Amino acid sequence: MILNPTINSSVNHYENPIPGREYIIKLLADVKKHLNREQIAHALKLNTATDKEALRRRLRAMERDGQLIFDASTGYQVVDQNKLVTGVISLHADGFGFVKYHADQKDLFIPKNQLKYVFNGDTVQVLKSPVAAKRSSHKLIKITERNTTHVAGVLKQRGGDVYLVADDSRVHHRLAVDKRSFSTSSLGQYVNCKIIHYPNHRRPGLVEVEEVIGKPNSSGLETKLSLLRHGASHKWSDELISRAQSLGHDVSERDKEGRVDYRDTPFVTIDGEDAKDFDDAVYCERRELGGWRLLVAIADVSHYVKADDMLDVEAQSRATSIYCPGLVTPMLPESLSNGLCSLNPHQDRLALVCDMAISEDGQITESVFTEGVIQSHARLTYGQANQVLTKRHTKAKSAERMRPQVKNLHALYRILNKARKQRGAIEFETTERKLVLNKHGKIAAIKPIVRNDAHRMIEEFMLAANISTARFLDTQKIPAMFRIHAGPQSKKLASLKTLLADKGLTLKGGEQPTAEDYNTLLQQIQHRPDKDMLHMQLLRSQSQAEYSLDNKGHFGLAYQAYAHFTSPIRRYPDLLTHRAIRANIRRKNHGVLEKVLSFLNAEKLRNRVFKNKAYPYSEAQLDKLSSHCSLQSRKADEISREVEAALKCQYMQPFIGQTFSATVSGVTNFGFFVELDETGVEGLVAIESLNKSTYEFDAQRLQLVSNTDCISLGKRVSVTLQRANLKERKLAFTLNDEA
Repeated sequence: MILNPTINSSVNHYENPIPGREYIIKLLADVKKHLNREQIAHALKLNTATDKEALRRRLRAMERDGQLIFDASTGYQVVDQNKLVTGVISLHADGFGFVKYHADQKDLFIPKNQLKYVFNGDTVQVLKSPVAAKRSSHKLIKITERNTTHVAGVLKQRGGDVYLVADDSRVHHRLAVDKRSFSTSSLGQYVNCKIIHYPNHRRPGLVEVEEVIGKPNSSGLETKLSLLRHGASHKWSDELISRAQSLGHDVSERDKEGRVDYRDTPFVTIDGEDAKDFDDAVYCERRELGGWRLLVAIADVSHYVKADDMLDVEAQSRATSIYCPGLVTPMLPESLSNGLCSLNPHQDRLALVCDMAISEDGQITESVFTEGVIQSHARLTYGQANQVLTKRHTKAKSAERMRPQVKNLHALYRILNKARKQRGAIEFETTERKLVLNKHGKIAAIKPIVRNDAHRMIEEFMLAANISTARFLDTQKIPAMFRIHAGPQSKKLASLKTLLADKGLTLKGGEQPTAEDYNTLLQQIQHRPDKDMLHMQLLRSQSQAEYSLDNKGHFGLAYQAYAHFTSPIRRYPDLLTHRAIRANIRRKNHGVLEKVLSFLNAEKLRNRVFKNKAYPYSEAQLDKLSSHCSLQSRKADEISREVEAALKCQYMQPFIGQTFSATVSGVTNFGFFVELDETGVEGLVAIESLNKSTYEFDAQRLQLVSNTDCISLGKRVSVTLQRANLKERKLAFTLNDEA
């Protein structure tokens, strides 16, 4: 007879007590093999239907709680708790997924048949497979945390049932819709739904409609859907709008007190034609003792958006404005981003001013930060500023009025640009394109963006202010976010060098090339017909820039320290930087910093910084915020790319069956990507369309090779558009026989 040491504990909890969990685990461990439910019931001498039903429920509960694994062909086994890991799952449109559980470990592959009830981004517990195969299947044990609360899609009806067809192709669940949450007029429209309960083995998921987004092909639909897919906020609550509007529309006299008055200084803003929020204004003049004085005035958002205020909480959550064709989702409400904080012309505005002394050879010899009140004397577009530089007269009166100032700015730019080249900063020149939308929010044309000296001039001044900021934070020992950029990763570097060797080119610097080594190569290829492709491959070999509390320098810009200061309206790290600088200014004004520097060591100074109400952040908080802001920045880029891809798919639909000249822009084991000459639109030529048996993928050289052909990066080809998949936002081409 099998003794059951835990049966007494079950008596108090169950109407029909059966052996406890510990005993079942011991039984399976002792027999050292899998047992099905009937075998377990036999071993436990459970013969009645009631006992067997109680056992079924207990085994299901143990499986749910990650104590047992069930396999239909072999039965139950005990989970080895030492092999369990917890991580976040990323699902693929084809149904499988990967779990990221440690930064230094390879992601774990989970097959489609285990993911029936999982949503992308869920936190899951996984039993690692002992098999070290290239794509081992690991076992999903349970979902520990749901991270998806809403799903967007089309409202459909079949018979008397209403269900949601999710827009996100990674959502494979059938989701029933609560009929009380919508009107019949919403059927066939895109809606955003809140999940009421998640799908499981007993019932499908249930959602309720929270918002009707619009009809298919309605203006701005692609952007709204992409924002919802990524969980990005796209609406403002009434409370936030009221809070922002309560700050007023004009700068009060009280807010100007104690600030340096720069209103007579002829600051100018130079931005794109469709810009609405103006973060920065610039002014420069020659110094009597030689060299230049450059003033970069940045909107003082930190004066209005205080730490932990409801506006700050929302701005921190968003972390960045998201720019999509035809629609901007701002980090701050419009009354602030386009109004009170925006450096609009001829209006008093609060600013944090970086005042720099620059030598004749382009070195920043001194910089000071002041709280000021400014008035932009003109709002120029890049085109207007460039006309001042290239023509004797311009039509815009504001541009003519600012001609002396713009000429001064350009003279200083040339000095800074020369210093940039001597420093060895990487200068990529890739072709960017602008999507011109019609009144319906669809692409009317795709045009190349032509950068001129006005673009480069403002960019150089922003770099100067950002490097001055980083040096200030570093020398003052203020814990803050730096913008760091590591050198190229060894794996990417090896692949790049193989590609370059096939092209007869070499990247110098061995295993640790410098930015100057990259620039040397960029100079060599500037007249080659395949220069655009090579520029892109050099760019792809770079690491991704990120925010970090640990200053590791910026490889691409060739700076030992770099921080973001110039865009607090649209980037949360810049807002944090402003708070750090203003807190430091206030301490200096009260003579506190000098005493601290004299009598306290650096660590105590850091603690003093943390206690400041204007900058109340610990290192742990800043570290967490750095990761969050890096993630949100990448998410914003992904949303922008998704929206562009969706709009391009719609744009290309009428051209199905037509032939295009193109360049191979990427090669993989499943085919190759092409970029169309005229529009820059990208799509895939699948390997199946090439006769898969005749082509082999060379991963080292990024080539598809057959007995008669070699498809490599930069190759000129002729392709025909076969499909435009709007749901997947993908274009499919076939290769024509003759290029």
